[in-house]
Amino acid sequence: MEEYFRRVFPGSAEEFCKKAESAMESGRRMFVVTANPEILMAAGRDEKARELLLSADAEIVPDGISVVKAMGMLGLPVTERITGVDLADKLLHSAGRSGKSVYLLGAKEEVVSTLVKNLKAHYPAMTLHYHNGYDGDKDSIMKEIAILSPDLVLVGLGVPAQEFLIHRHLQDFTKGVLMGVGGSFDVLSGMKRRAPALFVKTNTEWLYRILREPSRLKRFWRSNVKFLGEVRKAARK
Repeated sequence: MEEYFRRVFPGSAEEFCKKAESAMESGRRMFVVTANPEILMAAGRDEKARELLLSADAEIVPDGISVVKAMGMLGLPVTERITGVDLADKLLHSAGRSGKSVYLLGAKEEVVSTLVKNLKAHYPAMTLHYHNGYDGDKDSIMKEIAILSPDLVLVGLGVPAQEFLIHRHLQDFTKGVLMGVGGSFDVLSGMKRRAPALFVKTNTEWLYRILREPSRLKRFWRSNVKFLGEVRKAARK
């Protein structure tokens, strides 16, 4: 597992955001993987996930406090967690200010269309295209997106499906920042409330989600508690 952690960006969220903005401004291609315990655990049993995390094309950031803690346990440098929702928000605003082109794929129609409407209201110069996450063949949609050659592509289809989709079609793109964002469109559109500031500041958003949706407890155990257990084993070797 340590081989994946060694590829994780060790700097601050601000530093990585500037790196991604630079790629967007200069017309370079950049594939951002927001690594959480779920995809890291998947790499232990799924060769596709392993190849993705070890791919030279993947720029990996620590999305989740469990990943940050794991890197500390392994003695690897890390500054802070870099959440997908915060990074997506910053890149959208950066693209808006610069009049860049953006494609949003994922979420329910009412969610993604509301987000597009809000972005257009704030940034009239931004070129926006979108498709919800429920209709159509995703591989065909990605080929259509590649033809449009947007500066920023955000895919909200859940981990690790969104990362696999981007990775399959990455070579079709000659430029643009591409990133999987999970359920971020729900929050960024205003359709779903993010955890209160106290939970965000103390890195306990996971607790807020469990309190609101107790059904998440089983998933949390599987992807976080077991994950840290595996990391402890690796750290003792």
